[in-house]
Amino acid sequence: MHLSRSQHGAALLLVLWLLALMTGIVAVFALGARTEALQGRYLGRSAAARWAAEAGVDLAALHLQGLDPARRWVPDGRPNEFTFEGYQIRVEVLDESAKVDLNVAAPDLLIGLMTSVGTDYDRARQLAGAIADFRDPDDLLTPEGGAEDPQYAAARLPYGAKDRPFESVSELRQVLGMDGELFDKLQPHVTVYTGLARPNPTFASLPVLQAMGLPADQVAVILAQRALPQAGQPGPDPGQVGSLAAQGTGTYSVSSVASRSDGSRAQIRVAIRIGSGGGFGQLYLPLSWRVGESD
Repeated sequence: MHLSRSQHGAALLLVLWLLALMTGIVAVFALGARTEALQGRYLGRSAAARWAAEAGVDLAALHLQGLDPARRWVPDGRPNEFTFEGYQIRVEVLDESAKVDLNVAAPDLLIGLMTSVGTDYDRARQLAGAIADFRDPDDLLTPEGGAEDPQYAAARLPYGAKDRPFESVSELRQVLGMDGELFDKLQPHVTVYTGLARPNPTFASLPVLQAMGLPADQVAVILAQRALPQAGQPGPDPGQVGSLAAQGTGTYSVSSVASRSDGSRAQIRVAIRIGSGGGFGQLYLPLSWRVGESD
C-alpha cells in the first residue's frame, strides 16, 4: 500500500505532535519532581531550624530552674547565645512578673504603659477604660470613657465587650480602639498569667518601669544591672530593686531564634511555667506556643 505525499505529511505531523506532547509531559513531570525535591529540602531545613529553636527553649528551662546561681539565667530579657548542631541560637527570657497583667492592672498603669510606647494621653485614657470594660463583668462605662456593648455595636463590630478576664494577650486586639501598630508595641510588655496588680521592677522593661512611675535614679540602677555579664556578678542594693540572683516566679516568656549560614531560620515564642507548675515528667508546662514573629 502506497501513501500519498499528503498522507506522509499528515503522518509526520502526527508523529511530531506526539513527540512534542511526550516531551511536554516529561518536562512537567521533571519540573514537578524538582519542585517536590526543593519543597522537601525547604521543609527539612525549616523543621531542623524549628527543632534547634525548641532546643533553645529546653535549655532556657534547664538554666532557669538550676540550683547553681552561677549558671542560672537572669530572666530580664538579656540575650543568651550559643551554637547547637550548626545553628546559632539566641534565647531571651523574661519573667512574666515583669509585665503588666491585663486582667488586674489599674487604668493609671495601663495609661502609663501606653504613653511610654508613644500613645498620646487622651487615646491612652480611652483605651485603658476600654480594656477595663472588656474584662469586667458589668455593663457600666468606666470613668476613663471606655467601651461596652453599645459602643462596639456603633462601631459595627460583630462582638461586644467580653465581660470576662483576658485569656490570652492576643485578645487585646479585640478591644475597641486598639490597632495593630499599638498592639505590636504593647505585646512584649503585657501578660495574663501573673495576677499581679503591679509588675516586678527587678526584671521589667524600660516602658514598664516608666509606666510604674519609678524615680529616674532607680530606673538607672535597674538598667545598669542588665549590662552586667550573665552570671557571678553582684546585684544592686536589694533594698532598691531586689536580687537578680532569684529564680523569678516560675512563669516566663521565652523567645528562641535559630539561624544558620544557609539562610534557614526559625523563631519560637512561648510562655512556660517551670518547677511545680509543670506536670509529672515535664521540664516545663507550655502556656502558649507560637512559631514566627506574631502573636
